[in-house]
Amino acid sequence: MYPAITASVPLLEPPGWAIAQRELFDLLDHAWRQFARDFTGPDGRLAYDDELTTRDGVDDFYETFFNWPQLYLLGGADDLLAESERHWEGVTRQLTELGMLHEEYERGYDWFHQGESLLLLYFLCMAAPERWRDRALRFAELYVDPAHGNYDPARRIIRRPHNGSDPAREGLFDGGSYPWLPKEAAMYGFPLEWLLPPDAEEPARDRDPRLGEQLRRRVGVGDTAVNLAASGLVFNAWLLSGDRRYRDWLAGYVGAWRERAAANNGVLPDNVAPDGTVGGLLEGRWYGGHYGWSWPHGWYSVGHAATVAALAAALATGDDTCTDLVRPALDELIAHGKVMAFTEADSSLATKWSVQLREDVDTPALHVPFRHDDRGWFDYNPMLMGVPVALWHHSAAPEDRDRLDRLRAADGRDWRTVRPFRSKEEAGHEEPWFAYLAGDNPDYPERILAAAQAQVRHRLARMERYRGRAVPEADIHLWQQSNPVVTEALVQLTWGAPQVIYNGGLQQARVRYHDAHARRPGLPPSVAALVSSIDPEATVVDLVNLDPRAPRSVIVQAGAFAEHHIRTVEYSVCDDPSWLGDLYDYGHREPVVTAASIDLDGPWLRVDLPRSTRIRLTLRLALRARAASYATPFDERDA
Repeated sequence: MYPAITASVPLLEPPGWAIAQRELFDLLDHAWRQFARDFTGPDGRLAYDDELTTRDGVDDFYETFFNWPQLYLLGGADDLLAESERHWEGVTRQLTELGMLHEEYERGYDWFHQGESLLLLYFLCMAAPERWRDRALRFAELYVDPAHGNYDPARRIIRRPHNGSDPAREGLFDGGSYPWLPKEAAMYGFPLEWLLPPDAEEPARDRDPRLGEQLRRRVGVGDTAVNLAASGLVFNAWLLSGDRRYRDWLAGYVGAWRERAAANNGVLPDNVAPDGTVGGLLEGRWYGGHYGWSWPHGWYSVGHAATVAALAAALATGDDTCTDLVRPALDELIAHGKVMAFTEADSSLATKWSVQLREDVDTPALHVPFRHDDRGWFDYNPMLMGVPVALWHHSAAPEDRDRLDRLRAADGRDWRTVRPFRSKEEAGHEEPWFAYLAGDNPDYPERILAAAQAQVRHRLARMERYRGRAVPEADIHLWQQSNPVVTEALVQLTWGAPQVIYNGGLQQARVRYHDAHARRPGLPPSVAALVSSIDPEATVVDLVNLDPRAPRSVIVQAGAFAEHHIRTVEYSVCDDPSWLGDLYDYGHREPVVTAASIDLDGPWLRVDLPRSTRIRLTLRLALRARAASYATPFDERDA
């Protein structure tokens, strides 16, 4: 049985962050219920009567609900888990009817999009592992078992960029040429640019060698770096089962990509031919693969997939050098960084950054290249902070912290600024959160919670505008753009964690919580939590019970997957009742707060919170002292 302590410091003036946090939970509860009424049918499917005419679309249906079970895990309503499961089941039936799935899984598409689709599944597995175990293992077997045709164990490659449950779905497109829209071509250029001389006239799409048979033959087979995101699916299976087959697959597949990166001066290449050679179909180029360095997104897709794989392999194998899959490429980008205004950059992602940067689009700041082709490095953008922050959060290593400090020092923008925007990743506020953890952004909790409120209310207004309208295929992003569930602020403040990597990552957390009485994950009603430090030697957590009537009990868990151990905990104590004053005192005295401590050696600590009390915990953690799993404090084998 895990140890227990009892809060004794009276809650007299509730901190603003605690009130705002519980108000956000209440608003989110209203918002997801309204979305379900406005945009979904009785069986949970989305209100959509059109068809899907390309291979794209599965991700757009699933990712609408990706963070609903995440909200449940944070402490959302009891019935939110069942509602999230209902939407997964309904959307899965809907997509099967539309011809997009086979045996509940994507027939064949790239992992930039598959990773987005699967976030909903991963959070459902985290919330209800026993119910989702068999299905998730069946999906992972599509890649671990070579009989399904996706994996070549001899060469340690995934056989093609579009992969899934249907081995007959080959190539990158149906028909004669890749359906590359003029708008996309203007933003990202073309694959295989070198096949068309610079001074050549652009051919018609159906005769363009960059979009037809050459693309099918050179890029539509073999492995590509974005397939590394499949590691998330296999890691999820390992968390559910502990089966060493999944761990061994991660070690082998991620290890193969590490070897290829080491042979390329540390920088991860993006393509492997069917014979196992890097550049074997691209005349020796380490760049040019599907969703790789050259086209269309570069680091935006390669960096996220590599980070998903590196963290999964490190946690499954216990070998933290797996994270070196990412660092050399990241540092190479930084080494080519330039200080400029975003308006002066050649970014292909103007629609993303102009909204996120707002008035700072004209501020000189550090920009790094996202893409590489025969011209060298190009496509300069602000650094995607999700990758370096995820590395630092995992490792707590001085080199990863130093990289963040250097990025901040080189940036012309104020990292304390909280901007009111929403990206589809439900992320993007890593800089002000890091500044808060560094100790120089004390108002961050209240400001990010206010920004989250604004996002929810904005989306509620969008829902009101668009509900009842028929959604054509071209506008299926409406649902995710209107999804009113916002979780970044709660993830950062309560779990001490960055938001999940959107293209297929699994959640990181310094701490998580369980409701001891309800025997479910998440903060109990009326309880607020704030993590103000994630240093393993001093992970600081404040817990507040705002309820003036009822006690609450919280089980604090070290790590997203109970992978850390709590070595010691120091906690605040008030054992002097004199703060109440005498019978005829008109006011109270200041409570005298001291500290006590206990030793632990495990992932869980129970904290009993009498009504109107608060407590500060300073946890000394041993990171990754235990095999990661979906075990809970309510499992008899671990209690």
